[in-house]
Amino acid sequence: MEESIRFDYSHAAPFLLPDEWEPYADAVKLAHHMLHNKTGPGHEWLGWVDWPIRCDQAEVLKIKEAAAQIRHDSDVLLIIGIGGSYLGAKAVLDIVGHTFSNTLQRDRRQAPEVYFVGNQLSAGYLNHLLDIIDGKDVSINVISKSGTTIEPAIAFRLFRDYLQKKYGAAGAQKRIYATTDASTGALSKLAVEAGYPRFDIPRDIGGRFSVLTAVGLLPTAAAGGDIDALLLGAAHAHAEYRTPELQKNPCYQYAVARNLLYRKGKLIELFVGYEPQQRFFAEWWKQLFSESEGKSGQGIFPATGAFSTDLHSLGQYIQEGSRHLFETVLWVDEPESDVMIGEDPADVDGLNFLAGKGIDYVNEKAFEAALLAHVDGGVPNLVLTLPRQSAYYLGRLIYFFEKACGISGYLMGVNPFDQPGVDAYKENMFALLGKPGYEQQKMELEARINRRS
Repeated sequence: MEESIRFDYSHAAPFLLPDEWEPYADAVKLAHHMLHNKTGPGHEWLGWVDWPIRCDQAEVLKIKEAAAQIRHDSDVLLIIGIGGSYLGAKAVLDIVGHTFSNTLQRDRRQAPEVYFVGNQLSAGYLNHLLDIIDGKDVSINVISKSGTTIEPAIAFRLFRDYLQKKYGAAGAQKRIYATTDASTGALSKLAVEAGYPRFDIPRDIGGRFSVLTAVGLLPTAAAGGDIDALLLGAAHAHAEYRTPELQKNPCYQYAVARNLLYRKGKLIELFVGYEPQQRFFAEWWKQLFSESEGKSGQGIFPATGAFSTDLHSLGQYIQEGSRHLFETVLWVDEPESDVMIGEDPADVDGLNFLAGKGIDYVNEKAFEAALLAHVDGGVPNLVLTLPRQSAYYLGRLIYFFEKACGISGYLMGVNPFDQPGVDAYKENMFALLGKPGYEQQKMELEARINRRS
């Protein structure tokens, strides 16, 4: 039997008194039942709760077949999406893949180079990407429930045209894979009309909870990742975190610890990892919690850091700045590999005391040193430990945070599964760009801009 993820809140003990946990036990049970019985706010978006044990195996097989075709056809796979339509896939690929995958020789990579586009509006990025893919065979996985979100929609229009010019309409049709709503939306309609291979985003799963669907599975499989292990880890997490008992559920303990700290003025949660491959997992985590809890004038502000790098920039603030933050630290017990430190006869740098030790040992001591220093400085630390950094444990970790996020949002008194604030800038942008139907709003916004200038 595989080990569990370990959650340790002892380094926040001075801020989490024993008698403060018990009042949350009943609230956690209520939140648990609202999730599993689909009776709470946002219940129409709770398909992710049981997804690890009910996902369609025929769809998984279809994903594997498409991934094999992409690997056969393509030197490059472009993944077009924004927010939950790209962050989860990027997080998974970074953790389960080689740090420098795109620059490895193809026979070592055994998969196409993977690039993400449609997640910002930079012409420079697009032109640099066009330079990179020039002369290479390209496939596209466009991911969007609606097909009208402006960043990925523009990118898809550009690269669809690129493929059609390169391969002709028929050739492009075989290289474009659409992950979208099963029956509604502009992208779904276009995929049917053009005959693109299509994969469904379940209607009851929101974008930030969708990484274990085709949204994340197709890019992962195309890049050579083990999606069976990813789903198995999530399924085991589903079973492990199913108990409503707070004392027996580490996932719910994390949710309660966050709420307790929040109510004591810890308004910022800094998620940190000690492996560069975890950077985009932290970005996925940041979207998950910010869109779920940042409502009604409340919510913990989620920030991210990469240690030990950011100990040389954020470290001073963490140690001695305003005491309004806490840290959630991700640590991995067993490194994927190690590098041994040699001995220098002259010992010019004074590091011979480390000769014969591994870089991972030094990294571990950095983790322990920072943990002790930050706690001594008044920063509570919550520590999650993975036995190994693998697809299986990543599946467990993804589900851990999804479940904890749902419980935490309910404890906070918000609907964790909508994101009404995200649409505000979109509406303004459509108006300022002159989209038909926004004429009056355009005039009002431009007047406001002119008054400020």
